[in-house]
This record gives sequence, structure tokens and C-alpha cells, in this order.
Amino acid sequence: MSERYLKWMDRLYLLAMAVAGLSLVVMTVVIPIGIFSRYVLNRGESWPEPIAIICMVTFTFIGAAVGYRAGSHIAVNMLTDRLPEALKILCARVVDLLMLLISLILFWYSFWLCVELWEQPVAEFPILTSGESYLPLPVGSAILILFVMERLLFGSQEHRPVVLIGNHS
Repeated sequence: MSERYLKWMDRLYLLAMAVAGLSLVVMTVVIPIGIFSRYVLNRGESWPEPIAIICMVTFTFIGAAVGYRAGSHIAVNMLTDRLPEALKILCARVVDLLMLLISLILFWYSFWLCVELWEQPVAEFPILTSGESYLPLPVGSAILILFVMERLLFGSQEHRPVVLIGNHS
């Protein structure tokens, strides 16, 4: 059972990494289009800014889950590095439990935010609703919940082959 769960988390990790990377690429392409349109063509398009914001939110929340699983997030270990091994493990568990709590709270409130704003259109981009534009928040926090549960149940996954892709250190 654990190996099956880990394989599904590997697939989810790769999918989340691809979505975060694609959103970063789209944002990088869309912003210059908006600048070119405004300053060279002398007409401001309304769609580049909301698309760039949605891409940034997607990259941030989906990418945060990817970074958490890979262990590439920012951490200050000055205190915990000086603790005995048993206390290091205890502190790591407390951090994981707090991360789970934060992720659950984020999921709860972002889910209800999407529900409340689901019908409200985005003025600059009418084919999209505000609820849809905030969808990366509950999706990213749900992915993060799964990765935190994985860490709590099976330990850190930083050294799995799929996580080490591109990491040559």
C-alpha cells in the first residue's frame, strides 16, 4: 500500500511541477506582450495582467507544494542543528503537524472563497470568473496536504529519484 501511495505522489509531484513550470513560462510570455501592446502599439490590452496574476498564483501555490516535497523550501535550522537527534526528530514532526494545520486552514478558507466568487466575472477577462481564478489556492493546498501526510507517514521524500530529477549535487 505504501509503495502505491508513494508512486501516486511521484506522479502528482511531476504533474504539479509541470503545471507550476508551465504557469511560469506563460507568465513570462504574457507580461512582455502586455508591455509591447501598451508602449509600442499604444493600446493597453486588458487580458495580460489577469492572466499573469493567475499564472503567478498558480506558480506560487502549486510550486510551494512541489518545493515542500523536494525539501527545497526556506528553513532556518540554526537551533535544531544543535539539538540531540531525538529532539530534531520531534521538532520535525511538530513542524510537519503545524504545516498540516496551516494547509488545512488554507484549503478550507480558499475553497469557500472560490465557492463565494464562482459566479463573479473578472472584469478584464470576462470568460473567467473570480472563483476560477482563485482555484489554484485550494488545489495547491490540497496537494500540499497530501505531501505533508506523505512525510508524516513515510518520512522525507527528498531523495526519491523523481524528486532528484535535475538535481546534480
